[in-house]
Amino acid sequence: MDIEELKYPIGRYQVEENINKAAVKRFIKEIELLPERLADTVKGLTIQQLQTRYRPEGWTVQQVVHHIADSHLNSYVRFKLALTEDKPIIKPYDEKLWAELPDSKLVDINVSLVLIDSLHKRWTTLLKQLSDKELNKQFLHPESGMKNLRETICYYAWHGNHHLAHITSLKQRMKW
Repeated sequence: MDIEELKYPIGRYQVEENINKAAVKRFIKEIELLPERLADTVKGLTIQQLQTRYRPEGWTVQQVVHHIADSHLNSYVRFKLALTEDKPIIKPYDEKLWAELPDSKLVDINVSLVLIDSLHKRWTTLLKQLSDKELNKQFLHPESGMKNLRETICYYAWHGNHHLAHITSLKQRMKW
């Protein structure tokens, strides 16, 4: 496998054109199912396996799990800001530095699995209730520009599947 395939096992993210109600519903379902799929994927992995990088110079499986919690928590807050403020400017964070902090390297992944499960229950409950008008609400990301919630739902469905594929493809390559 080349490095591009290792980095993007399901391909790079691409914004879908005309994200309709059916697509939004499908993306929300993917977000809703991620906690269970992730827990099933990492179930039974040893400490040594959790410390394995999914690619050279990439994160360990443990860091990937904690990253999903960090990233999706940030996204949930961004959604709430967009729903309660007029085009808020959100705060970006350096995900690579966050993944190097002690909580991403030392804390048992079950802590983040529980967090992801609880967070996704709240997040998807919120997402399922959004009107078309609310789905078009926006926030400003200082690095990547104006984003609407409809597109952001699409992105986070991809994001969860993207990192899940890092782990599943590693398991296949390593024959775990």
